Amino acid sequence: ARASTLLVFLPGAYMTPAELVREGFASAVRERQLPVDLWFVQTELAQLVDRTAMQRLHVDIVGAARDQGYRHLWFAGISLGAFLAMGYAARWPGQVEGIVGLGTYPGRRPLLQEIEQAGSLDAWRRNAKPREDDDLDHDIWAWLARADRSGPALYLGHGAQDRFADGQALMGRTLAAGHVDVVPGGHDWAPWRALWARWLDKGVLERACNA
Repeated sequence: ARASTLLVFLPGAYMTPAELVREGFASAVRERQLPVDLWFVQTELAQLVDRTAMQRLHVDIVGAARDQGYRHLWFAGISLGAFLAMGYAARWPGQVEGIVGLGTYPGRRPLLQEIEQAGSLDAWRRNAKPREDDDLDHDIWAWLARADRSGPALYLGHGAQDRFADGQALMGRTLAAGHVDVVPGGHDWAPWRALWARWLDKGVLERACNA
């Protein structure tokens, strides 16, 4: 029987859904007997280049999920997958209830340097200009920087030695206590598996399924 809650998992760059299953992300959910359906979606760097990623998520994933009757929709993603999930939330508010980002790719380095030079995320937001009409990095950071940010519950985790740790830490400072987790490790499977298990054990997804 179809569950009322759907968790859509977006892999990182060059990852496949089969790898996520092999690394235990599906079995971790099943071991906890959570009443949630899982979709593992292929993400492609080419979709960012041709700027179709957000539209494909909206039509092919979210639209299809709503057509199938799912009442609760969550995104989880690794690296680029988490980046895309946040981009979708920034551009289509009210469509998903929560996002879990593991080892989130924080966007292009020049933008992070702009934020650092501004002195604070809020100062950057007040003066920031998109690089171009379809600037996903800018949209994500502007969404994170809003003091009145509404939308999905956001949980982020990364390895302490992740190569994107500086940008990830800056993202984490926009979230409430308990929504950020850091474990030993880099941008790799071991910390991502640990973070996923720790987040599942918080009971957030279980409560969402029972709502």
